[in-house]
Amino acid sequence: MSKFHYAFKVKDIETTRKFYVEILGCKEGRSTESWIDFDFFGNQLSAHISHNFPKLDYCGKVDGIEVPIPHFGCLLEISEFERIQKRLELEKIEFVVQPQTRYKDAIGEQLTMFIFDFSGNPIEFKAFSNNDEVFLGS
Repeated sequence: MSKFHYAFKVKDIETTRKFYVEILGCKEGRSTESWIDFDFFGNQLSAHISHNFPKLDYCGKVDGIEVPIPHFGCLLEISEFERIQKRLELEKIEFVVQPQTRYKDAIGEQLTMFIFDFSGNPIEFKAFSNNDEVFLGS
């Protein structure tokens, strides 16, 4: 099975480590003073310190909801989605898009939620009702 690697900008290592390791439960990989790697649900994230963060564009319109572009995220099993949701609520992380069901009773039905990490990066978590429908449309 293939995995993806994604490098992105963060404001600092300390709060990035807190968010990804302590809140999301990601395993920390290699790091230096200017970057840190994480096992993000089986994929490699590389967070690099930057002071140049472009403004987000809410041009993504999905099932009637405007979502921030760019964003990244992961597909989870429903039980893992619910575990992450509870953890985010416990930590009082604000939802950009509240946890909800998208495409209810249609092909591609999925749970979804959006949050920002501590550097302002939007992250989407999804869980499909039927994983065979990940790439199917209604």
